[in-house]
Amino acid sequence: MHRGDHAAFGSGAEASSDRAPRMSRGGAGRLAEIALFLDAAALGSFSAAGRKHGLSPAAASAAIARLETALGATLFERTTRQLRLTDEGVHYRRYSEQALDLLAQAEDGLHAGDGAVRGLVRISAPSDIGRQLLLPMLDRFAALHPQVRHALTLTDATADLVQDDVDLAIRYGELPDSDMVARLLHPGRRVVCVAPALAARVGLPAAPRDLASLPTLVLMAGDGAPQEWRYRENGKRHGLRLQGGWHSNDGEIIRRWAVAGHGYAYKSLLDISDDLRAGRLQTVLDDYFADSVPLNLLYRRSRFQAPRIALLAEFLLQQFAALQV
Repeated sequence: MHRGDHAAFGSGAEASSDRAPRMSRGGAGRLAEIALFLDAAALGSFSAAGRKHGLSPAAASAAIARLETALGATLFERTTRQLRLTDEGVHYRRYSEQALDLLAQAEDGLHAGDGAVRGLVRISAPSDIGRQLLLPMLDRFAALHPQVRHALTLTDATADLVQDDVDLAIRYGELPDSDMVARLLHPGRRVVCVAPALAARVGLPAAPRDLASLPTLVLMAGDGAPQEWRYRENGKRHGLRLQGGWHSNDGEIIRRWAVAGHGYAYKSLLDISDDLRAGRLQTVLDDYFADSVPLNLLYRRSRFQAPRIALLAEFLLQQFAALQV
């Protein structure tokens, strides 16, 4: 992963082929075939790339075959287990990415004289952050740039910037090494919190292990696994996976349940800062749950990025930096 890269957005490995025209079901021109080729290279699958372009696996494979025939070169090594670029494919990919970048620059340049920033930005964010913090930030950005449109997806699952057609993603935690750029929005910390009335009724935990016998609210991952509540004890890292209590795959629902007094919750301080100030929630076990959980802004590395995306990214970095938590 590349952190703090201010010069370029987007991933060479995950080319922003969405700038090219979308391929229709009956096939389209060379640009659409190149876009499909770049997505197949990034996703490692003709089927996944085809779904992104509204094509069946057979139609996607046939389109790549037509491109290879036109070029007189084999771009992929095909096996039953994996799809891998040939040396020719690596070469063609590099120049195809540059070509689409140049086309995107040319299209943006058509309107450069009027000074307006326009177009669509696709954003993915956690549910709580999205509703409580990001929505008002996007309203403020819209007031500055009214011709920029937003497509916002709120999910606590990890976004795939290529397959999900996401320009900017906001995510918690340290992320696995990749070709995405990650810029820190907020250092963050996750805490255990509870409504004061519930704490008075059921008691306070003296140590993290006591949470197993108390009512808890658990965020579930996309695969159905409960979120791990991570803490330190005697200098060592530990994790709790609580099976009982209420659970949901939506972080905002967990917060609302906590405020309503249904159980102890494991939440980011950013998510519950207003609730803490208002006395609706209180934190417990702060000496154990003290590690930073950074909130990052993710985007793909590229030589060029549309001004609307670059401007929104810088705007969000400034907005999160100004938060008082």
